[in-house]
Amino acid sequence: MIDWIINLQPWQQALVGTGFTYFMTALGAALVFFFKDIKKDVLNLMLGFASGVMIAASFWSLLAPAIERAEENGDIAWLVVSFGFGLGGLFLYIADKTLPHMHFGPNHEREGLPSHLKRTILLVFSITLHNIPEGLAVGVAFGAAASADDPRAAVLAAISVALGIGIQNFPEGAAVSIPLRQEGLSRWKSFLYGQASGIVEPIAGIIGAVLVTKMSALLPYALAFAAGAMIYVVVEELIPEAQQTLTSKRHFAVFGVMLGFIIMMILDVALG
Repeated sequence: MIDWIINLQPWQQALVGTGFTYFMTALGAALVFFFKDIKKDVLNLMLGFASGVMIAASFWSLLAPAIERAEENGDIAWLVVSFGFGLGGLFLYIADKTLPHMHFGPNHEREGLPSHLKRTILLVFSITLHNIPEGLAVGVAFGAAASADDPRAAVLAAISVALGIGIQNFPEGAAVSIPLRQEGLSRWKSFLYGQASGIVEPIAGIIGAVLVTKMSALLPYALAFAAGAMIYVVVEELIPEAQQTLTSKRHFAVFGVMLGFIIMMILDVALG
């Protein structure tokens, strides 16, 4: 299986990787067929876990390789990576303020430009925003492998990114479909909307892989950009929502973050 992936073109590798992450989103959304509600403590744990995975992936899978590639290119590494990282956060900020969506928070308030779209569509758009940097991260990681000194090790590292993001997409899929079910949608419609939020990942993944293979000078910027976008999502939405509780049990979110971070770290070190 590994050798088969290694022999694919970077955009094909990105498609396989993001196909897996999309599948995990759909699998999480399918929980709506078994549950109509989800305990807040469990949701906080899941959101914390997703945050931990994204934080770890941002450093080990994206920022560290970005610094290494920038140094190999003879660039000022800290300047290149800082610029790309900041640009990634700025991109998500602009998208957050312009794209109509439902804020992924306790009150699900509307954000972005005024819109008459239904709450259900806006909630799907919210998770879709999260998935753009995740898909981009997988695509850029596979694109980077094409020019690596050790392509096999680089592909294994990219696979670890896809595995980690796929694992954390499972709770994100449930976080879309189950609230939609609570708002009165049928189980089937809730599942369709939930899995639809992950479709953007293969698109973003292929774009990321093609860009960095066609314009290799962009690679350090692209890696840092994906990291900045993911950290923006974590700090702006996932962790604040995971900390929302009517009791003092905020440790569910904290342990979720630590568990997600540890698992992603293990994947990166073991496979990378």
